[in-house]
Amino acid sequence: MSLLKSLSAFAAAAAASASISVGWAAGLGLSSSAVDQDLPDLGSPATAAVSLEEEYRAGLGWFSSIRQTGQIIEDPEISDYIQEIGHSLSSHAEEGQHQFYYFVLKDPVINAFAMPGGFIAINSGLILATSNENELAGVMGHETAHVTQRHLVRGLIDQSHAGLMSTAAMLAAILLGATAGRGSPGAMEGAILATQSAAIQHQINYTRANEFEADRIGIGTMASAGYDPLGMATFFQTLDRNSPDPSRVKAVEFLIDHPLSAERVAEARNRAEQIGRIRHTDSLSYTLMRERLRSLVGNPQAARDYYVSLVKNGGGKSVEERYGKAVADIASRNPAAAIPDLQGLVNEYPKVNQFYGALGQAYLANDQLKESQAVLDKALILFPRNAPVTIRLAETLMHAGDNKRAHLILDDLFNVVEPTPEQTRLIAKAANAAGDVADSYYYMSYFYLMSGDLRMAANQLELGLSMSGLDPIQRARFSARLEEVHAAMPKDRKNTVADDNSGGNGRH
Repeated sequence: MSLLKSLSAFAAAAAASASISVGWAAGLGLSSSAVDQDLPDLGSPATAAVSLEEEYRAGLGWFSSIRQTGQIIEDPEISDYIQEIGHSLSSHAEEGQHQFYYFVLKDPVINAFAMPGGFIAINSGLILATSNENELAGVMGHETAHVTQRHLVRGLIDQSHAGLMSTAAMLAAILLGATAGRGSPGAMEGAILATQSAAIQHQINYTRANEFEADRIGIGTMASAGYDPLGMATFFQTLDRNSPDPSRVKAVEFLIDHPLSAERVAEARNRAEQIGRIRHTDSLSYTLMRERLRSLVGNPQAARDYYVSLVKNGGGKSVEERYGKAVADIASRNPAAAIPDLQGLVNEYPKVNQFYGALGQAYLANDQLKESQAVLDKALILFPRNAPVTIRLAETLMHAGDNKRAHLILDDLFNVVEPTPEQTRLIAKAANAAGDVADSYYYMSYFYLMSGDLRMAANQLELGLSMSGLDPIQRARFSARLEEVHAAMPKDRKNTVADDNSGGNGRH
């Protein structure tokens, strides 16, 4: 059995265990245009066994499965910030042939994990547990190194002599624990103990080596990106302080996921000192997004009560706390209370785009469409093609019935900024409402490609091509993309799309 088939089998086992309906077969069949780059032959055993493109496809399937759980935070401000930090790191990463996509999960557990192909998840609990931006960058640099060093594929290769099916089953158990969204180490432990103990111990040893390698490379990456390399070591101490007390749970959480030891912490500190300390002051975006998360991942009313309590006790006066309270007011359906606070922040800090976005969001939630559009129009002039501002303005315009302009500004943005899947769905909705139905089919095909569902992507393209009035450029674009999708689909699916379309009603 080839390593690629083993990887697919592992994914299928994990998806079945987690009761996730989207299989990896779709993810493994994504068109090569999604990667669209000439990848050099690195000459490593991992590359010889599984190409970077195949690894990306597998990662896409994994990412799509997680999206099915609804655990990904689809907030434009949070997504924009975490991608910005991620880009600053990945642009300095070793062997940077991967495409990276960073996202935040609604999960209070302090954790982060890397998936094949450059998909990196950061739990909301981890971001809230960090003391500064250097610590967050340390974790993200570490996970970025797992990807560039291809630790999952290398792990499969290392296990080939011990039995690939055993390896696949064990990794599936780890995936179940990572994607369950509830941080259930007990469930993961039970699944892991069902596999062969000798193989488990070998994988623990290999994982420990991977963790040291990811530390070493990640520290260099974060320093190159301008972050204090000591941030990784200081966050290790946070992990240790927050680790569960029962020894059997701690063993699973740390030996399998992020095994810690005094030696590892000491080595991280020594490496940071060798590189040299770098003075990096927390960005305002970091402090604002930490406060934003408080209201987005838990009970909004509880978050609002938290900020009200701060004010009563003489606190809540910092910029980020004032912003956090306003976000909590919006999230708890009390936008009228947020408006004066955000107006004050905009007046005091006219160069902070997050305040304009939140004020526009508050006006919209309070049914003040003209005010929302006015403040967001001003923000778009100040911050051209800023993703969160553009998306907030598009939402307001669509509520106001100006779908054509919403489509226009989103199209302009996403010509230069890679959208998330939900943002792709938004522009498809705007195009459809504006009467640009053919474009809406094309955007939805892209949404399904990003979700790893080639069958639905092909269906949308077929529907678009069936429309009358397509101009030659549109028809050529649709046809080229459909040809790529058909080429990537499993053979037994290629001939079913047209049959499905014969009874289609054109709705999406």
